Amino acid sequence: MGLFSRKDKSSKAPNPVLETSRSNTSLASGNSSLKSPAPTSNFSRNYNRTSGGTGSSPTTPLTPFSPSHTMSHPKVDLPRAPDPQLDPAGYLRSLNAVRERCSIVTDKAYRNDLHHFDVDMGKFDDVVTFVANIIKRDYDAPFTTIPGHGRHQHFAVGGRDRVAHLLATFPEEVDNTERCRRLIDLFLVSVLLDAGAGTQWSFKSSENGKVYRRSEGIAVASLEMFKLGLFSSNKSNKYQVDKDALRQLKVEQLAQGLQSGPGNEMAGLEGRTQLLVRLGHALDQKQEFFGEEGRPGNMLDYLLSHPSTQASSNLIVLIPTLWKVLMDGLAPIWPASRTAINGVPLGDAWPCSSMPQPSPAPTSPTFSPFPNGQSHSVAPWESILPFHKLTQWLCYSLMQPMQSIMKIHFAGQELLTGLPEYRNGGLFIDLGVLTLKKADEERGLQNYQKHTQRTGSNGIEVAPMFEPSDDVIVEWRGVTVGFLDKLCVEINRALRNELAGTELTLAQVLEAGSWKGGREMAEMSRPNTKEPPILIDSDGTVF
Repeated sequence: MGLFSRKDKSSKAPNPVLETSRSNTSLASGNSSLKSPAPTSNFSRNYNRTSGGTGSSPTTPLTPFSPSHTMSHPKVDLPRAPDPQLDPAGYLRSLNAVRERCSIVTDKAYRNDLHHFDVDMGKFDDVVTFVANIIKRDYDAPFTTIPGHGRHQHFAVGGRDRVAHLLATFPEEVDNTERCRRLIDLFLVSVLLDAGAGTQWSFKSSENGKVYRRSEGIAVASLEMFKLGLFSSNKSNKYQVDKDALRQLKVEQLAQGLQSGPGNEMAGLEGRTQLLVRLGHALDQKQEFFGEEGRPGNMLDYLLSHPSTQASSNLIVLIPTLWKVLMDGLAPIWPASRTAINGVPLGDAWPCSSMPQPSPAPTSPTFSPFPNGQSHSVAPWESILPFHKLTQWLCYSLMQPMQSIMKIHFAGQELLTGLPEYRNGGLFIDLGVLTLKKADEERGLQNYQKHTQRTGSNGIEVAPMFEPSDDVIVEWRGVTVGFLDKLCVEINRALRNELAGTELTLAQVLEAGSWKGGREMAEMSRPNTKEPPILIDSDGTVF
């Protein structure tokens, strides 16, 4: 079958989970009595167009988590980001800063003026064509059934909507609010665990005996650990995540849950464990968000009671409010070695040589790109490039259960950016838009050689490797954010006739095109390892 050969499309299939149920109550109502479909049902035939078990793209089945484009919402004024001159740490921790600061690196890319990459914008049309063809291959026009990018789709690997089946196991007395809390608990831990699994690791599901890898494997593994109660200290409710269970979590427990061992090692296992332990402490420290019991799902109560939350035909929650919960509430989980300003840790933000650089003793004002367009001496904060990839991934993912179960509309979703991780970024390298400069390539290959010697791994397919803080990686991630914005615009232009007056959101392009396209290009370019063109020597807490 050719790369763009026609596949069965989830958008054409009815929702078999809902059709299997004879109840008139939908999954989103919170009172579902849905049953698992029989193995011979249309569920398997229509949705198993790709298999995460072999490292291919995840399915995106049509479920109650799919988007709705039929409802209009009132315009809501959003709060401004902090003034960087007065509160540089607050500004760099804001969502607004990501796109604004990454635009500086992207502008340099358009001029082919990056420090570590040669840029051929003549190849950008190839990326647009490739991604557009993937979307047309997997979905029917006008593509309104494409869900936004989020963790839920990884749980549906192999065509089985495990989230729907999990909700179906809850008793009817468990109301919508508690159902939503439980999914927030699950999704948050699952996202934090997903920092890249490495090439050797796989997970064999206890439910069906199938083997899954990479993000889908981690999703299935985290769900099975959740269902066993590994993250709960409440004997009367194992379907939760709380501070006490996380603070007591041991590497050995997580290794067992992830089936990590000799010959099947999970990369960065200790780093992942410590991240969840620190999450337990954060849940305890930030009770205004997570309540006395320290559950991630209690953020729902905070959001519903927040003064900025509005009630019209639907509840309206501001994205900056959710962002504050995640940035402030999870701040203690980041390692102390991360970038900080005035003692305030910035999280996923890094110094970058392609950003304006402060002078030790400037003799005259130096122009620096700045949101208000003013000229000024370059301040130290301006050399830092913020991404907050995990926080954005959490936003995309946690919105899904709140939108589906609680019918919440999130105002300000356009502030979220494309995710600067190796699948999206690898797409632009594998298709020739970005090429690592020779000196950096040689340094990266030396790093890779040292890595193989240190870990005893075999270099089947050699690729340059860098630590997350390396200037190469930071610049790559910065330009990825800007290129994804451009890709979204160009995809909508390329599919204009099929879209019939609608437009794909950035979240839909991420889900149906760029992330999937980056993975498929990696599979074709490096079929043995399926790794990205540049490797990250990760500690299990960044990607």
